[in-house]
Amino acid sequence: MPFKFENLDIWKLSIEYSHDVYSMTSNFPKVEFYNLSIQFKRAANSISLNISEGSIGQSNKEQCRFINYAIRSMAECVNCLYLALRLNYISKFEFDQLYIKSELLFKKLQNFKKAINKQNN
Repeated sequence: MPFKFENLDIWKLSIEYSHDVYSMTSNFPKVEFYNLSIQFKRAANSISLNISEGSIGQSNKEQCRFINYAIRSMAECVNCLYLALRLNYISKFEFDQLYIKSELLFKKLQNFKKAINKQNN
């Protein structure tokens, strides 16, 4: 694989996460196509995009900056998840399933950032 990010577990998980979000939002009402649905998809895509962009950065500090962006996008996804549940677009079971994946990815992003920071010291 020619790109560094392709070997990162966090990138692979983030691609799976985006796929899950796309599957979930495909069942949202049509009225949400340009609202919550698109926002949720953009936030989910932003996670893997920032991981990949940061992996080709000039320094560990720069890579951490992009991991921070990915973490923020992850938080945005969790917010969208709560909204989808509250609006009854998803079931509690669907919420719980994606929330568990959100927590896992969030923790892995945090740990990856810590590992990069340790390399700087």
